[in-house]
Amino acid sequence: MDENRIVLCGANAYEQKYYFNKDFDKIPKSIQDELHVICVLFTQEVGGIFTIVFEEDGSISLETTADEEDITYDEVGSALLIGEIRRKRQELFESLQLYYRLFIKHEDISSLLAHEDEA
Repeated sequence: MDENRIVLCGANAYEQKYYFNKDFDKIPKSIQDELHVICVLFTQEVGGIFTIVFEEDGSISLETTADEEDITYDEVGSALLIGEIRRKRQELFESLQLYYRLFIKHEDISSLLAHEDEA
């Protein structure tokens, strides 16, 4: 994994485990719980491993992988479900991106707000 990318959270259907990066403990508990539900439900529905990752620029990637031998993994369903999650949780991901850029990357808030006004 690229050292400039940071995993926020993920779930693994093979080990039936959920991971949340403790570097983000200051994210409100309700949002942490929502991320937990998103990750676990994803792996229950399509299998494999699902992660939510911050890219270097602060954007969020939703990624899924599966073991080569896993014949139950639904590759088509995973792509469709990622699209659905992105649409339904767009506001959540935008807020997390802002959080990351402000509190992790320590970007200047005035430049972020000016950029928002232009969009």
